[in-house]
Amino acid sequence: MKLLKKAFICATAVLCLAACGQSTSDSQDLTQYVNPYIGTGGHGHVFLGANVPFGFVQLGPTEPTRGWDWCSGYHYSDSVLIGFGHTHLSGTGIGDLGDVTLLPVAAADQDSVMFSHSDETVTPGYYALNLKDPNVKVELTATKRAGFHRYTFADSKEALFKLDLKQGIGWDHVKDCSFKQESETLVTGCRLSEGWAKSQQIYFAAEFSKPVKQVGGDDSISVWQVAEASEPVLVKVGLSAVSVENAKENLKAEIPAWDFDGTVAAAKQAWNDELGKIRIETTDSTERRIFYTAMYHSMTAPSTFSDVNGEYRGADGEVHKGDFTNYTTLSLWDTYRAAMPLMTIIHPEKMADMAKTFVNIYKQQGKLPVWHLVGNETDCMVGNPGVVVLADLVLKGFVENKEEAYEALKASAMRDERGIDLLKKYGYLPCDLDPTFETVAKGLEYALADAGIAKVAKELGHEDDYKYFSERSQLYRKHFDKATGFMRGVNAKGEFRVPFDPFNAIHRQDDYTEGNAWQYAWLVPHDVHGLVSCFGSEERFVAKLDSLFIVSGDMGAEASPDISGLIGQYAHGNEPSHHIIYMYNYVGQPWKAADLLRQTLSTMYKDDFDGLSGNEDVGQMSAWYILSSLGLYQVEPEGGKFVFGSPIFDKATLNVGGGKTFVIEAANNSKTNKYIQSVTLDGKEYTKSYIDFKDIQKGGKLVFTMGDKPSKFGTQEADRP
Repeated sequence: MKLLKKAFICATAVLCLAACGQSTSDSQDLTQYVNPYIGTGGHGHVFLGANVPFGFVQLGPTEPTRGWDWCSGYHYSDSVLIGFGHTHLSGTGIGDLGDVTLLPVAAADQDSVMFSHSDETVTPGYYALNLKDPNVKVELTATKRAGFHRYTFADSKEALFKLDLKQGIGWDHVKDCSFKQESETLVTGCRLSEGWAKSQQIYFAAEFSKPVKQVGGDDSISVWQVAEASEPVLVKVGLSAVSVENAKENLKAEIPAWDFDGTVAAAKQAWNDELGKIRIETTDSTERRIFYTAMYHSMTAPSTFSDVNGEYRGADGEVHKGDFTNYTTLSLWDTYRAAMPLMTIIHPEKMADMAKTFVNIYKQQGKLPVWHLVGNETDCMVGNPGVVVLADLVLKGFVENKEEAYEALKASAMRDERGIDLLKKYGYLPCDLDPTFETVAKGLEYALADAGIAKVAKELGHEDDYKYFSERSQLYRKHFDKATGFMRGVNAKGEFRVPFDPFNAIHRQDDYTEGNAWQYAWLVPHDVHGLVSCFGSEERFVAKLDSLFIVSGDMGAEASPDISGLIGQYAHGNEPSHHIIYMYNYVGQPWKAADLLRQTLSTMYKDDFDGLSGNEDVGQMSAWYILSSLGLYQVEPEGGKFVFGSPIFDKATLNVGGGKTFVIEAANNSKTNKYIQSVTLDGKEYTKSYIDFKDIQKGGKLVFTMGDKPSKFGTQEADRP
């Protein structure tokens, strides 16, 4: 593996040599800066294969599931393939999908093939692999709702393909499946499965460029023969969650011809269009590759979940139709923190449809999404993250019917489930009454979501609701222990749980979710100054915050593997820590944030297979890098206050929609000149250490002047967020 790794890095260096020392211009192909292998090793769990931005189809190699690190269906340590599946997840901590797998085989009873990474070629929208047995070149590309295969065999003998409807990715199990040969070139069918998504329905239409006949298999795995393969065999596969007829319609609309190379070019253009939403200028080729790979990873999901005719399968399992793009793969506990705020900046054209998706999910299942997958509510993770995202969209002006959205926000926060019944009765979640543990994490997540509801209620004039949800947003005070400076579990009598060890982290069986008391002491992003007051003074708050990044302790053998990327007890590999560094701005010490941000940007992200410090988490890990490398981060979950950090690029031009751009320049920037000395916005002096979303949205120019020593910029109380 080390030799392969070294070879790939060397090859990448050669390919990018011409780019070194050059800035990124409008005419450049930005896909050349993407290294899709980043995160395919270690615990990154990223998807590798061919897809287009926000597509339903992720077509790529699928390996046998050998454990947690195969959640995406692919891990760099492996060399066995069971086929090329049309759906995959990227960066999740649970595996699923892997639907409709196609594999060229040398014999009807062959169920897997060996491969070498040295025989792979991967760029955005295109995957290729030279197999030895059978001797065939596999090429894959995709559109939003369809996959396109090209198989070039070494000789003209018959070609065999195994179509597998049984095999999913590890945690996914087929309940029912079927296929039908509708013509000599068209095979259709469906796959109904249960896994993380409890009721998953995928319909497909697979059209071959040559006549095929079935020569083996059963109801779930069939073997198809192409009599003569002197020319490449092409296969187009349309998918739908609604019906076979819709799968056919999707295929006809998106891949009408047998033009494989044209489809590859279209996929490449689609990626260039989206990657070009941010154009950076830098002389550091490694940081450029990390940045554009992060952009690439941030756009694997949310995924399109409606057909070309507007139909989609709703959260109630029924078929609905709308004049908007419906989305799924909503990993909201992760993505509300950075990935969704990033989308509001560079993908504003998608936000109205995103809001409609959320509101319709509420109408169909009675609450906003928590973690939605293929139209299914998984209820994965804690809190009300769908509330956070929709409230943010309302406050940023992306929602036309605000009262309808507010109904969804309020109703979701008042359901007697997932501990909310206890919250309404006690004002917090008593640790001795909630059977699912994690009461501190749940309570803090509910509090920050309730803060968003309160803001929307105030904007709409619902004063009583504003007061109620504002009060609920303060429940973190019930968990704060002044004696220790930690958030702790509290029982129904109002007593802290004992014994207490701030380092201990028993996975799913203590007061925290994928973390310990050190990491959860800071999960009050909606009211940082309120948290400061809990400590009694800014000095005590800062002393505790300083200690977070240097303290060490044993988290125990049962700690979650998600607690990774440690700097002291700051865990960058998991999302609850992602806002913490920026808290220094709230107490007038932004230079400390700059030091830690530069350290995190340079050590937790690498141009390598093991290039992420934790799961990609469906774009969140990458979105943190994108925003932080630009010098911005939305700490408060709802409303759009972006706190300044330490930009690493000389210049970045953001396409913010409507023909407008927002330019961020970092004058006198370098690895040592990491401290902001002064700022101008549209040529005028700007003293605040944050910027509002509306100022980014309208376009303009933000200039940071950098230096090698901390300055007084942002230290005055009036200039802090």
